[in-house]
Amino acid sequence: MRVILAEPRGFCAGVVRAIDIVELALKKYGPPVYVRHEIVHNRRVVEDLKAKGAVFVEELDEVPDGAHTVFSAHGVSQNVADTANNRNLPVIDATCPLVAKVHKEGQRYAKSDYEVILIGHEGHPEVVGTMGRIPGKVHLVSTAEDVATLDVENETKLAYVTQTTLSVDDTRDVIEAIRQRFPQVVGPDVKDICYATQNRQTAVRELAQKVDVLLVVGAQNSSNSNRLREIGEEMEIPSYLIDDASALNPEWLKGAGTVGISAGASAPEALVQELIARLSELDEIEVEHLDGISENVQFKLPDELRDFAA
Repeated sequence: MRVILAEPRGFCAGVVRAIDIVELALKKYGPPVYVRHEIVHNRRVVEDLKAKGAVFVEELDEVPDGAHTVFSAHGVSQNVADTANNRNLPVIDATCPLVAKVHKEGQRYAKSDYEVILIGHEGHPEVVGTMGRIPGKVHLVSTAEDVATLDVENETKLAYVTQTTLSVDDTRDVIEAIRQRFPQVVGPDVKDICYATQNRQTAVRELAQKVDVLLVVGAQNSSNSNRLREIGEEMEIPSYLIDDASALNPEWLKGAGTVGISAGASAPEALVQELIARLSELDEIEVEHLDGISENVQFKLPDELRDFAA
């Protein structure tokens, strides 16, 4: 069996930074360090950090007074940030810089009295945080069809921003629908959409042309991982999203000469290697790497950890 690995796959710079922040905080301040929400959407990452002393909570009222607290890579609303500030919690913000950039864009538009349209998935932690960071009216749309139902006060003062874990391909139809209905709308350049999401989707589109089955390693609640699986399905390739090697069903591989593997932006490479090992138990395999974009993006650590890391 041929096994072809997508390039790039797995961790993006924002995820690496978020995990580094928790690990460095544990080393600098000692356990426990409290993390609001899953630092990233991956069970292995969360369990590894728990073993080192991280305590994951859903809300700040679960955090004891004075405890060091980390905000997840998805970002938080202004209300959550204010609550932490009012309690004088020592907070380290692991919000992905690309998410923070969307917050700033939305705030800039709102300051100029624009209503903001946010393209994203309802209930996703990043969307909840972004909507809670932009003052004034924010309209959430997920599909081009949603645009038809928008009720805005002033069509000449309208702007849009997007959830970072959507790609250019994911948002193209929605943006086009917005522009057709509201010709004077303003919005970010395509380059402002997350590089990692786009790169992983581009790699999976190429990979799907070469394989009989596509396996995506990632959490079931990971937006970008689900999208990788959906791309394979759109290209009429049997595609499966699995948390780890234990979720692999050998029946999926019957008659498959070539298997493709990718991983969502919050899935560690160790899970990919475990999946390859599992495949090698089922059949003789030959592993190949798909030529793809080489990523060398790095984000700075927060000031309170930068000197300690050095």
